[in-house]
Amino acid sequence: MKLFFLQVAPDSLTRALASQHGIPEPGTKMNLWELLLAGGWIMLPLALLLVIAIFFFFERLIAIRNAGKLDYNFMSIIRDHIVSGNVTAARSLARNTFNPVARMIDKGLQRIGKPIEAIERSMENVGKLEIYKMERNLSVLSLIAGIAPMFGFLGTIVGMVQLFYGISATGEYTLNTIAGGIYTKMITSASGLIIGLLAYVGYNYLNAQIDKNVNQMESASAEFIDVLQEPTK
Repeated sequence: MKLFFLQVAPDSLTRALASQHGIPEPGTKMNLWELLLAGGWIMLPLALLLVIAIFFFFERLIAIRNAGKLDYNFMSIIRDHIVSGNVTAARSLARNTFNPVARMIDKGLQRIGKPIEAIERSMENVGKLEIYKMERNLSVLSLIAGIAPMFGFLGTIVGMVQLFYGISATGEYTLNTIAGGIYTKMITSASGLIIGLLAYVGYNYLNAQIDKNVNQMESASAEFIDVLQEPTK
């Protein structure tokens, strides 16, 4: 009995299938750009999400850092003016200092002469407004951190469906074709996870910077109330 060993090579139909779905031929080397393009149309919304995340991260970073800039001697000067009875000079300094702490102190200076509880409430309201301003647009980063991996997974699922539908329609396949199709379609999932991770890290980093500013505001508020209570001690 003679045994015949047949070696099956990809024919024209298999090559056409691979080309149709963006699958590289065996032995083909791809650079990063070509690898990203192999992800298909879903890479466009992922790229848009990345651009939006980068824009809002740096926009918020600049705003939050500017909000945290305060002259080290600001509260000392305010204290000296209040102790000396020169409230007008203290208010002038607070108005000309563009900072959440200064705006909060200015509100407290406007309420001098009223009960301490009323002053604290008015300053607390201003503080809440300043925190809201710093947190504005942070929800965009949180949203991108959640939906970017979903977009990537969607791209992978759609690509796999197209791949196996093409195989079932033609009846032609090889191990290299299937493996190549799977790894190119997994690019979208990897890209989505990376974008989501970057957005998540950026979101938490900005929140940490906001917490520093909030601590600075609380410290200044407590010091201001202490100064007002000093004459009654």
